[in-house]
Amino acid sequence: MRGDLARCAIGVLAVVGAAVGGIAAAPGKAAMRSASERIAIDAPVASAYQSVHIQITGLPPGSQATITSSAYDYAGKLWQAQATFTADSSGTVDLAKQAPTSGSYTGVDPMGLVWSMNPGTAAGGSPSFFFLTAYPEAEPSFSIDLAVRDEAGRVTRATLTRLWMTQGVTHRTLTLSADGVYGDLYLPAPSAGAARRPAVLLFGGSEGGESERYTAAVLASEGYPALSLAYFGETGLPSTLTNIPLDYFAGAARLLAKQPEVDPRRVLALGASRGAEAALLLAQNFPELIHGAILYGPTARVNPSFPDGASIAWTLHGVALAAGMPIPVDRISGPVLPIAGADDAVWNSPQSATQISMELDEDRNPYPHKALIYPDAGHGIDAGVDVPSSTSYTYPDSGYTLEFGGTREGDAAAQQAAWQRVLALLASLRQP
Repeated sequence: MRGDLARCAIGVLAVVGAAVGGIAAAPGKAAMRSASERIAIDAPVASAYQSVHIQITGLPPGSQATITSSAYDYAGKLWQAQATFTADSSGTVDLAKQAPTSGSYTGVDPMGLVWSMNPGTAAGGSPSFFFLTAYPEAEPSFSIDLAVRDEAGRVTRATLTRLWMTQGVTHRTLTLSADGVYGDLYLPAPSAGAARRPAVLLFGGSEGGESERYTAAVLASEGYPALSLAYFGETGLPSTLTNIPLDYFAGAARLLAKQPEVDPRRVLALGASRGAEAALLLAQNFPELIHGAILYGPTARVNPSFPDGASIAWTLHGVALAAGMPIPVDRISGPVLPIAGADDAVWNSPQSATQISMELDEDRNPYPHKALIYPDAGHGIDAGVDVPSSTSYTYPDSGYTLEFGGTREGDAAAQQAAWQRVLALLASLRQP
């Protein structure tokens, strides 16, 4: 397990419970018990972004077992996935080693029953962006119920508890009137004698609002102070991605760097899509504040305003940055991690990721930098690790649907692999 979340694991969870002919026993009837079938989970309580190992034991060898995962989103809508497996010669189904014979996903994937959940029944519904909880600080965790039905109709149950925030993480809402920025600050639990830590300033893309607060909360749970920032689409901020001052982001970076837990020499920007564009601009233009960047779905050029595309998107010290201009990288004072899906349908982020890394090489940048490009993944690879997401996004105001490319399977694999690289990068910056 990773970081502070290791202390939240409670060992192997074994849950036994059965019902005849369905997922639940009929009202008023006692459920039949199975003494042998068990669901074993190595980390039943773990980070929302952490893969876990799930095994079903005690099944008749060669028999079929159907596993259903269920969770309710913040609006009360039921999401489910379902997969059928064949038990091996020892009567075990191991999701990390076996592919389902049918169901919501294909191939071997230990977390396939999580990211493949759809609204409605397992076979129906179309996934879109959603949040399982309204806010991570209001609901620090969410539950995913697992039910295993064997050939005899017996049902065994267990619960996965997925954490946005571990115990001890603190949260403070940031307001324009009091703090000069709109966002949320998440700080890790205090640790006696701990050195100051790397910190992350996060922001999303053209969806607007504050879409990275969940990742910020998870990062704080991993031990890294994090500030999730909105820069348009919220009260008091511009309504669209037009004439956004990069100096506003710099103000948020200064606020984050002043926190007692933060090492001000190791504040990184993490952005997604248009947010990755802003993160690269910040690392280049404010190297004394932003010491590197994590870029999900990046671009190597400045883009115009959104959604009209006819105006300026960014300003620097009151001066407009012209659309189409390349973003230089010669002043960046820290590591850069460009992350792209090979099948990005929004823009050519793989080419940009490669270009950014090559230009850092040419500028002899001494800090780690390497483009990560994942097959079968699209523009939505930042949506959240092992949390259901879609390959498109419909803007609520206009109804316009943006196709991201990639597949849900490809996105899920890329998210998990990239997240491990992000954590490894941050861990490398920690001081003993």
